[in-house]
Amino acid sequence: MHQHLVIAGGGQAATQAVHSARQTGFEGRVSLVCAEPHLPYQRPPLSKGFLAGKVERDRLQLKPAQFYNTREIDLRLSTRVDSFDPARGRAVLSSGETLDYSHLLLATGSEPRRLEIPGADLAGIHYLRSIDDVEAIKDELAEGMRLLVVGAGYIGLEVAAVAVGAGLSVTVLEAEPRAMSRTVCVDVAEFFGGVHRAAGVELTFGTGLTGFFGDSRVREAETADGRRIGCDLAIVAIGIVPRTALAEAAGLAIDNGIAVDARCRTSAPSVLAAGDCSSYPHAWVGRRIRLESVQNAIEQGKVAAATLCGLEQAFEEVPWFWSDQYDLKLQIAGVSAGFDSTVMRGNPDDGGFSVFYLNGGRVIAVDSVNDPRSYIAARAHLKRKPRWPAEAIADTDTDLGRLAV
Repeated sequence: MHQHLVIAGGGQAATQAVHSARQTGFEGRVSLVCAEPHLPYQRPPLSKGFLAGKVERDRLQLKPAQFYNTREIDLRLSTRVDSFDPARGRAVLSSGETLDYSHLLLATGSEPRRLEIPGADLAGIHYLRSIDDVEAIKDELAEGMRLLVVGAGYIGLEVAAVAVGAGLSVTVLEAEPRAMSRTVCVDVAEFFGGVHRAAGVELTFGTGLTGFFGDSRVREAETADGRRIGCDLAIVAIGIVPRTALAEAAGLAIDNGIAVDARCRTSAPSVLAAGDCSSYPHAWVGRRIRLESVQNAIEQGKVAAATLCGLEQAFEEVPWFWSDQYDLKLQIAGVSAGFDSTVMRGNPDDGGFSVFYLNGGRVIAVDSVNDPRSYIAARAHLKRKPRWPAEAIADTDTDLGRLAV
């Protein structure tokens, strides 16, 4: 059979895999099967510039239409891979067509975690994951409206910042005791909480929702502690879950996502997976991990393409992430899970600072808020998990780039 790469998905990992495969010399047929009607696009601006109306839809595109034409990519929009047979190397599309493949890449991404409570299907309750989601939200946003944001992670807080800036009355409800509890320490969470409150956002922590109420449209929400919150619009941002149903139906191994090795190979021959939908053994982190980030999608797309072309390549770089809220840029490098101490560098009152996470005296992660110099220096050395003295980290006169690692 001739070489035919079929890719299920149309996000960052899928697009990068197409680009890298052609760059590496893959000359076979490539079919890119995208469930959405839009050209593959980037998602981070959706809850920031695109929601705020500062980024046009065309600027979200990862590649222009010409990219796919010049590289002879069979691009299929508004189409899904509904099933595949690993033994036969055959994929069945939502159109009813079948595609025989030499390799299949699952880049199915993730989807919003849903609230399973009474009233969750009322009009005016939204999730934010796609262009169409944001367009639907923008159609309903109006100055003076009461917006309830459920979830105080990156997406929830970014939405709150945009909405309060547009003149809405914003309440953020979070079941955990603080904001961004999965990703940042107490100091960083409290700083951002203070910024949001100063902007006029009402933050409520430590309680979840038991139901939404309204005739045909949401008008109120009830918390687990019995409080009623009036709202004209609600956006639920309680995390995402990997899309693994397609892989599960085909009998592939699942472990917090589609389980792959360091070269993006699944448990089925000739089937690869990359991006939000996959988990893999990360050499630097030291365990199997599933990362929800642009960096991970790009690097795994590259690794998948290399594997397809018979090359040895693995993603072992230090993970990094970011979030934009108001005029603040939060930049994170490393994985802070397992830290036993933190060191503050700079003063939050001055608007720019960093928090370094240590384990056994070694730096394993950094959160920087409007402090790019500290972030860049830390990220450059994090791969070796440097043993920097706490007093040197805390001293802003110390040139971190010159410290021994």
